[in-house]
Amino acid sequence: MKILMIAPTPFFADRGCHVRIYEQARTLSALGHQVALCTYHNGREIGELETYRIPNVPWYNKLEAGPSLHKLYLDLLLLGLTWKVARRWRPDVLHGHLHEGTLLAGIAGRRLRIPSIGDLQGSLTGELHAHRFLGGNRLLLAPLHYLERAIDHHPNMLVASCAQVESELRSQFAIARVLLAQDGVDTGMFRDDIQPDGLAPPVPSGHPIVVYLGLLNRYQGVDHLMAAIPQVLENVPNAHFLIMGYPQVETYRERARQLGVGAHVTFTGRLDYRDAPQYLALGDIAVSPKLDSTESNGKLYNYMAMGLPTVAFDTPVNHEILGDAGVYAPLGQTVELAKAIAGLLQNPQRAHILGARLRRRAVEKFSWEQTARQLLTAYDAAFQRWSERV
Repeated sequence: MKILMIAPTPFFADRGCHVRIYEQARTLSALGHQVALCTYHNGREIGELETYRIPNVPWYNKLEAGPSLHKLYLDLLLLGLTWKVARRWRPDVLHGHLHEGTLLAGIAGRRLRIPSIGDLQGSLTGELHAHRFLGGNRLLLAPLHYLERAIDHHPNMLVASCAQVESELRSQFAIARVLLAQDGVDTGMFRDDIQPDGLAPPVPSGHPIVVYLGLLNRYQGVDHLMAAIPQVLENVPNAHFLIMGYPQVETYRERARQLGVGAHVTFTGRLDYRDAPQYLALGDIAVSPKLDSTESNGKLYNYMAMGLPTVAFDTPVNHEILGDAGVYAPLGQTVELAKAIAGLLQNPQRAHILGARLRRRAVEKFSWEQTARQLLTAYDAAFQRWSERV
């Protein structure tokens, strides 16, 4: 099968959404399928994925997630590129990522008579509101909800990255043609026996290490994590936090200094995805304070595969991923988040047991091959719906 993916994002930029796209493409290729990708002009090449890019737009260099008005014309360029590549390459299916990619796949698919699917990791309206792109104006939510509904009905089939997204598509947007294609993890790459040899920057030896790997912004709950650190240190004075990711590194480094915990926090900045396992191996426990209650949470899969006992906020998505082996704090409650982190650090035996359970859960339930096979089922369903309309 020939699969043309559409990624309206600066691929590859070492963050969760991009990991899902890359691992899907890599695994589908390993199963014998041909995969190509249309994406923005910026981002770096990774692996052997055949990649087509829109013309260079020199003033747009944003790599982090989040909405931008620039995307309006970037996506028009991406639609033109998709049309050009699809006419020449003649894929069997168009696979659009995120809501913009879903719309572009649906438009191009209808015109070129090619089946299309949309691959959704959360709610468009919810993301815009969470990023405060609407300026807190709730009057705009209603028309955006209708726009999201129209996008969701455009392709022949939808896939959801977690059960919460699937449920929302069915209940709020009346989508029947949706299948679950969960995120996964490469449990051969992310393992609990990796040794973190020769890494920089170093973390202090003999100290319990709490790791975070992801985007550094309010949306990911990093403000809550920073506020929790002084409270953790009241109970575990020698704890150290290794915070990995971008973009607001200097902002949060200054926040740590203002809180008086700068000596207890190491910031790495952006990490290459392929280096992530060694850095995560430095940790004793992991934390994900992500605030969104419906969107998938890809970093948890990597934590699990590394055998890291994990603290997260209590949301349906986090429960779906971590199960009863996760340690949860009430959503948005910084004091409880700090208590959960300190509690794990003070009980290494419990932490070890939970980490081992999470590793087993990752191996047994969350492989990218399973995700790829779910996608193949979605492609078949999209082709069937498309053929019924022809």
